[in-house]
Amino acid sequence: MKNRFPQIVQIAIISVYLIFLAGSVVRMTGSGMGCPDWPKCFGYYIPPTSEDQITWKPNTTYTKGIIIIKDKVLFVAEKDLKTASEFNINHWKRYVKHDYATFNKFHTWTEYINRLATVLSGFVFLFLIYAASKFWKEDKRIPLLAYAAFFLMLVEAVMGKMVVDTNLKPGLITVHMVIGLVIIGLLLQLKFIVSANKKEYNYNSLFNKLLIISVIFSLIQIAMGTQVRQFIDEQVKQFGFENKNYSLMNPSFKFYFHRSFTIAIVLVNFGLFYINQIKKLGYKLVNWIVFLLFLETITGILMYYAEFPIGTQATHLLAGALLFGLQFYLWIQSRKTVFSSK
Repeated sequence: MKNRFPQIVQIAIISVYLIFLAGSVVRMTGSGMGCPDWPKCFGYYIPPTSEDQITWKPNTTYTKGIIIIKDKVLFVAEKDLKTASEFNINHWKRYVKHDYATFNKFHTWTEYINRLATVLSGFVFLFLIYAASKFWKEDKRIPLLAYAAFFLMLVEAVMGKMVVDTNLKPGLITVHMVIGLVIIGLLLQLKFIVSANKKEYNYNSLFNKLLIISVIFSLIQIAMGTQVRQFIDEQVKQFGFENKNYSLMNPSFKFYFHRSFTIAIVLVNFGLFYINQIKKLGYKLVNWIVFLLFLETITGILMYYAEFPIGTQATHLLAGALLFGLQFYLWIQSRKTVFSSK
């Protein structure tokens, strides 16, 4: 188990990024409320495939907890029952956590796949903490980092329920995203500790400080980006998902900050690229950071000027999360491997 631990850490990192990808597709398609409840979906472990399954019908058997839509209102079965010819309100309880009484098969299954990605990641994390516990006597940092990441995954699960229960309440999604990035940071620290192929790099004080700034800037930009996305969600609710041209109509200050802050991020990261080149520090991750920065910029421009072409939102969010991860891991490398000053 110890020999395979680096691979388990790698799989855990990939699983979290798959959650980011699945979540970004949910946001891109407006599927966040595809399932009105959590962890089930309309009371089912496997979601319905047609509206007929969740529409009240006479002479039909329903099990406790099943959610139906009747007269554009959500109701929950309070017990196992068989309906009569008329709707009996005494057998049902109105679903009061929110009033989003809409069924869209595509949205429902998109959200369900997002949840499956989270469940699969949960199993990976169980293997992670089990394997990490074997290192307790050897290096306590390994199990402690693994336990912290697992705990935050549990927090993320609770946050996911709160997001659904509050009908995508602004602010919760931002916290949800930031905690996910913290989990990535813990796993990357774990990856560095157990890495068997640590390369020696030259240390540069300015490079290391710029990396710290770049990581902080990325966190701010991602958090602000989720706020902009929440504004877009509100526009979608008001004008409809098909009217993408209204998504950024009369945007708030947050949008302009998010857009303009890109300039500062570009300057800092190109500063890293420049120092890495002239000082011959040998950090290959810098090239990937520049590529992701380019991808982030291009997708941001396309979303604003080309009315959100398909795939751009998911690419934009995933690229931002990957950018943060690479910057953070590069900071760990430059901080830990100090060999000569230039």
